[in-house]
Amino acid sequence: MNVKLTPEKYLRYLVPLNLFGTKRTREILSQNPTIIPLREDSKEIKITVYDYNADAIKMEELKDVKECFRFLSHQTVTWINIDGIRKADVETLCNYFAVHPLIQEDIMSIDQRPKMDEIDNILFCLMNMLYYNTQKNTVEQEQISIVLGKNFVLSFQEDASRDVFNSLREKLKIANSRLRQAGTDYLCYMMLDLIVDHYFIVMESLGDQIEDLEEEVVRSSTQRSLAKINQLRKELIVLKRNMAPVRDLVNGFIRSDSELLDERSTKYFKDVYDHIVQANDLSETYRDMMINMHDLYINNINLKMNEVMKVMAIVTCLLAPATVIGGIFGMNFDTIPWLHNPYGFLGAVLVMLAIPIVMLWMFRKRGWF
Repeated sequence: MNVKLTPEKYLRYLVPLNLFGTKRTREILSQNPTIIPLREDSKEIKITVYDYNADAIKMEELKDVKECFRFLSHQTVTWINIDGIRKADVETLCNYFAVHPLIQEDIMSIDQRPKMDEIDNILFCLMNMLYYNTQKNTVEQEQISIVLGKNFVLSFQEDASRDVFNSLREKLKIANSRLRQAGTDYLCYMMLDLIVDHYFIVMESLGDQIEDLEEEVVRSSTQRSLAKINQLRKELIVLKRNMAPVRDLVNGFIRSDSELLDERSTKYFKDVYDHIVQANDLSETYRDMMINMHDLYINNINLKMNEVMKVMAIVTCLLAPATVIGGIFGMNFDTIPWLHNPYGFLGAVLVMLAIPIVMLWMFRKRGWF
């Protein structure tokens, strides 16, 4: 049996800076809105088109964004999903579908704050899909841009290997379903709902980590425990930073007077709003738990220190009589009582032992240990 060893997984804990995840801190804090980062074009893109109505659905995988132009004139609902972002492809597709250049800039942005805009009868929302990496125990994010227009929805993702829309694709295959009978606004709602629901899956994984860490801190607090507390607090920062703005994003859909949104769809967006409020409340609960756990760690360390100091103080008190007696009999005088007595040494030793025994009995009686 071949076993692949990964020594770097364990050696990184030998370096104090790696132990506390300073590199992860730089990743979290390295955001400057005054500097526009340049996005590298994806080497490959995957274009998937779902064109459907209540009676029929057609799914196609295309190789060129220009092949999507023919769907603009269809009276059916068209969902064009692009995995992998290239500037030329984004501009070509958005220009043909009359998407404003400001929205195109937001699609090409990196580490953008989740938001919702309404420009030229086009609704646009940008947010992050979250995933939990079980190997690194980190929260990973993937930016997704959703453009809602008349009879079409455009979605731009960064990673072609994963998303949260598998259940949506399965529902599209069901004839006469509510999704197939509704318009683009309901499709947009379903996408937002799936993204928000997946936040709870990520938080559930973090909750398991917090529960295990709490038991570890209560049983035995070590420097490794402090490092884990520090790491989880950073992941909660990532979680909170991506989820908190989504509440305003969904609220924008609820308050919008756009013709693209049916009045009946408002109740569905309100349901998503309730979910994201609940997710934010849960993240605040996790944050409070981590603060309490950090305080518990400090209290445990102080308790251990107090126990050590108490033992050292007791030992010092027990040795003090023997030290005093030994010091007296060790003085360079010839007239010390019992100095020349044949039983003097034995008597001094017995006194040295008797006094600490009496002191131990007194300490025990008073409940000092």
